[in-house]
Amino acid sequence: MITEQHKSSTGFGAHSTADEVLAGIDLSRKRALVTGGYSGLGLETTLALVRAGAHVIVPARRPAAANEALRGLPRAEVHGLDLADLESVRAFSADFLDTGRTLDLVINGAGVMACPETRVGPGWEAHFAVNHLGHFALVNLLRPALAEGARVVSVASSGHFLSDVRWNDLHFHEGYDRWLAYAQSKTANALFAVHLDTLGADSGLHAFAVHPGSILTPLQRHIPHHEQVAQGWIAPDGTPATGFKTPAQGAATAVWAATSPLLDGHGGAYCQDCAIAEPAQTDDMLIGGVKPWAVDPEAASRLWQLSGELTDLDSFI
Repeated sequence: MITEQHKSSTGFGAHSTADEVLAGIDLSRKRALVTGGYSGLGLETTLALVRAGAHVIVPARRPAAANEALRGLPRAEVHGLDLADLESVRAFSADFLDTGRTLDLVINGAGVMACPETRVGPGWEAHFAVNHLGHFALVNLLRPALAEGARVVSVASSGHFLSDVRWNDLHFHEGYDRWLAYAQSKTANALFAVHLDTLGADSGLHAFAVHPGSILTPLQRHIPHHEQVAQGWIAPDGTPATGFKTPAQGAATAVWAATSPLLDGHGGAYCQDCAIAEPAQTDDMLIGGVKPWAVDPEAASRLWQLSGELTDLDSFI
């Protein structure tokens, strides 16, 4: 069943925090995996899940930095994982499966944004490889560990407004544009959730994509200060623009999508501000919503097949 993108009241909104969303929810018997769970939104996500009682696995490209960020935090464990390297994804997944443990929640939050042209693996463009293909491989490899009723959440972005999937040039062999590269990967994150939910629904697995909102985090490390000022994101003194969220508010929609019973029966939905998003009516990314190409089931199926061919993985056949 394809979820209709239609907002309904949830009791939460743009200013809700991850802790508020999880208030009264007992996750003490749940195990979560949060990629990027040691910095920015990912760190806020990990902290909120742990405070709600969950045990959180944090795969990290920089394990030392992750251990430092999570030092003293109970029920959080760090393991090495580089999403740009499929052998690293395979090694992490094999090690986790060997433990015999299961996962109830997976939040795919790690990513890169507007970085210089970078090639990884067999020449893949880095945004598409890290933000999409790495997570595609990870979920496929971890499928045996996904518990009954598990939820997988892809952290997408209103950046998807700028580009559909570039079917004829996924890897920007004909002229690199860092913003279009980021945008394509965020569209891919949303489409991943659409088709994963279709494939997993019969076994109780559900997937969602979320736009966390506009938040200043280390994700913007490749964007110079003067460019952020020119974009209207910050004032010259670094003060965030009106409409930007705190990291705690930005983490709210992902943990809501991972846990809310209000999403039962709405698998594959694209969410923002702790609710199912409306179809986008404007091109204003601060208003948000979702563009049709990011929730198109035919495009989602096509992307899944293509991703399987590129990674030589598809555990849902």
